[in-house]
Amino acid sequence: MPPLLLAALSPNALLGLALVAIILLVLLIAHFRCNAIVALTLISLLLGLATGMNPAKVAESFGAGVATTLGSLAMIIGLGTILGKMLAESGAAHVIAMRLTTLFGKERLDYAIMLSAFVIGVSVFFQVGIVLLGPVVFALARETKTPILRLGLPLAAGMSTAHGLIPPHPGPMAAIGLLHANVGKTIAWSVFVVGPPVALLMGPLLGRWVTPRVPLEIGGLGATAGAVPSASRRPGFGISLFTMLLPVLLMVSTTIADVQLAEGNALRSWADFVGAPTVAMLIAVLVSFWTFGKNCGLNRAEILKFSEECLAPVASVLLVIAAGGGFSKVLIQSGVGEALHGVQDSLHVPPLLAGWILAGLMRIAIGSATVSVTTAAALMVETVNADPTINRELLVLAMGAGSLILSHVNDGGFWLVKEYFGMTIAQTLKTWTVVETGVACSSIIIIMIVNAFL
Repeated sequence: MPPLLLAALSPNALLGLALVAIILLVLLIAHFRCNAIVALTLISLLLGLATGMNPAKVAESFGAGVATTLGSLAMIIGLGTILGKMLAESGAAHVIAMRLTTLFGKERLDYAIMLSAFVIGVSVFFQVGIVLLGPVVFALARETKTPILRLGLPLAAGMSTAHGLIPPHPGPMAAIGLLHANVGKTIAWSVFVVGPPVALLMGPLLGRWVTPRVPLEIGGLGATAGAVPSASRRPGFGISLFTMLLPVLLMVSTTIADVQLAEGNALRSWADFVGAPTVAMLIAVLVSFWTFGKNCGLNRAEILKFSEECLAPVASVLLVIAAGGGFSKVLIQSGVGEALHGVQDSLHVPPLLAGWILAGLMRIAIGSATVSVTTAAALMVETVNADPTINRELLVLAMGAGSLILSHVNDGGFWLVKEYFGMTIAQTLKTWTVVETGVACSSIIIIMIVNAFL
């Protein structure tokens, strides 16, 4: 086989080339408005050639990264999208939101919205969740005369926290695959330890402080957005909650079985099977065809239509993630990861904080949370492999938190929130950007505290 590298560059030269590559990537995406897929592919190939990789291996390495990333994520994201669509068309999202609102009462509507967003955000993309619950938020704001930001910011905080920290969302799943972290443990840490206090602090509590300081009338796309479910009947609250959380429950069961049962035990083997992310998502989707489909009056043709039409928008997401995986593979194969590991050792930066910083810098520069996590994870691979004491699951969460920091004009989520709630750029920076930065910073504080006690 031809050598992977034609010439060995010094660690400083490799890091310099990587820095130039990232700067060029930022310029292409943010300044020249180049398609992220094209930019990532181009910069990956140029970086490989510039670092002295054998030309025959550059494209091969990029393709291997694409294949590895898609192999672990494509089915999960596709099936998750179908589950989210069934959640919307059946009216289950409204059922959950309204029940929690009833339980919490008018004075604590913001807590109900935050909890609804966090729970629903486990199974749906951030953008989908905003569209699902947005009409409920506007309706409640009108009926109760509550300022729209007092309900809108908890919605955004709950959704964003779930999207950035909890598998099976693309960013955390990509990092889990690259670092070989445990899915169930990552879910457990994010759902039960890190996520809830972060969403509480940056949702209702921060929202109550921000709302009087940024006056905003009801307006924007959300004020007129329709979210009328297609089903003739609504599912019950219990079955809605169970179906939506089923994939998470199955994945967590795998971790419990691995801890409690001996290796080779038949029950443990079956738990590992049903708790595999793809299998867990498939089971949840099949269950949803009954609980959110047939049980709610949808026929087979309607279920087929919804499960097919929702997949088209996912293609661009998958391709960006795949290109990010290719870029990550080239970074590793060119020796950049090993060089970064050496620098980190000399600077004595704690690995969890290093991952958070790397993901945060990429987020500020590029905007995409998923690309930020994927790139940061690739840069941390050598460090993790060299130090078995690093908690890989907490590192995944640290990078997921970093990928949320300082959302601004190069982030699609920034524009979605701005237009949906009818804010100016200044108002969005004072509200949404503050919430995102708060989620990132409070998350890493909690993660570092937890890691100190482990």
